[in-house]
Amino acid sequence: MNNYEKAVNLLTSQGKFYINLGLERISAVLDLMGNPQDRLKCIHVAGTNGKGSVCAIVSTILTEAGYKTGLFTSPHLFRYTERIKINNEEIKEIIFAEKIFKINQLAQKNDIHLTEFEILTAVMFEYFAENEVDYAVIEVGLGGKYDSTNVIEKPLCSVITTIDFDHTERLGNTIEKIAAEKCGIIKQNCPVVASEANKGLNIIKSNTIEEQLIIAKNYGQYEMSLKGNHQHENLNLALTAVNTILPNLNENIIKNALKHVIHHGRFEYFEDKKVLIDGAHNPNGVKILRENLDIYFKDKKLRFIFGCLKNKDYSEMIKLLFKDGDEIYFNHFNHTNSATYKELSSVCEFSSKEYDQNLPKFDGITVVCGSLYMISDVMKDLKIQNY
Repeated sequence: MNNYEKAVNLLTSQGKFYINLGLERISAVLDLMGNPQDRLKCIHVAGTNGKGSVCAIVSTILTEAGYKTGLFTSPHLFRYTERIKINNEEIKEIIFAEKIFKINQLAQKNDIHLTEFEILTAVMFEYFAENEVDYAVIEVGLGGKYDSTNVIEKPLCSVITTIDFDHTERLGNTIEKIAAEKCGIIKQNCPVVASEANKGLNIIKSNTIEEQLIIAKNYGQYEMSLKGNHQHENLNLALTAVNTILPNLNENIIKNALKHVIHHGRFEYFEDKKVLIDGAHNPNGVKILRENLDIYFKDKKLRFIFGCLKNKDYSEMIKLLFKDGDEIYFNHFNHTNSATYKELSSVCEFSSKEYDQNLPKFDGITVVCGSLYMISDVMKDLKIQNY
C-alpha cells in the first residue's frame, strides 16, 4: 500500500468519514497552520444545484485569462485528488498524502478531531497558498454557514446558485431555512451574485444590502461545452461573478474558455457507448435531468441505472424521473447508506429490475444517475474509460 492509499484509508475511516458541521475545529487547525486561507483571493460558491458547474466555468475562464487559478470541488468521481486543482491540474498524489498526514498529526497533537472534509479543506487552503494562486474558486461542501470552507473572511465575490430541497435533515425543511444556511457565506461589504429566479431570493435580499447584491445578467447564448438547458442560468451566474472581479476581461477569452469547460458526471454523454452520466441526486436535479433528456433524446428509448442514499427524497425523485416505457434498474451500491432495491422499487409505479453488471443489449440511451458515489463503479461496469 502506497502513501496515497494510506491517506485515503485515513480519510475514509470511521474516525473521519462523517459529517459534523461547525467552524471551531477547522478554524483551530488553520490557526496552527498560519491561516493560509487569509492569503487567498476567493470566489465562494454555495447552492443546492449548479455550484460545481459555476465553479468549473469561473475557474476555466480565469485560467484562460492567464491567471493561476485554484479550484476546490466535491465530491470526486474516481480520485480524491480531483477535488483540488490548479489550472485544471490535480494535486499530485504524493503531495496530497504528505499534507493529509501532516494535518492529521497536527490535529491529533492538539486534540482537534477533524472530519474527512475538514482535512481536505485544510489541505486545499495550504496547497493554494503555498502555490500562490491568483484566485481560488471554492465550492461549499454542505450548506454554507457551518461548512468548513466558510472560514473565508473577505471573499472577492460570493455566488448563491439554485436553492431547493436537499439535506433537509441538516439544513431545514423549508426553502427559507435552506436559503438562510446558504446565506451564511455572505460577508459584509463583499459582493453577492444570485439569479432573479432563485427561490430563496427574498432571504438573500434580507441578508444583503442593496449595493452588495448583484442580480445575474442574462448573457444570451454562448457556445459552451457543458450541455443541458439548466446550464444557461449557471453560465449567467458565472459570467456575472467573473465580470464583477474582472470587469474589462476580453470577450474572446471568455468565448474560448467556454468551449472547453469540464465538469465530469453532469449531463455527460459518451456517444460511443450510448451512455449518459448525470450526478442528479435530489428532486430538483432529477426534474432538470428529465427535462433535458426529453429535449436532447426526444425520440430515444431510455434505460436508467438509478441508485441513491437513504437520506434522499428518493420517492419524489423516482416520481419525477421515470415515465411509462422507460427501462428501470435500481442499484444498491457499495455505500453504508445506499438505498436497497426493495426500498427503491417499492415507491416506483413502473416495473423495475435489480441492477447487476450483466445488462442485456439495449438500442437506446442508458442514463446513470441518482448518486455521484456510485458513478465510478457503474462506469467501470459499462467499460467507460477512467478520466
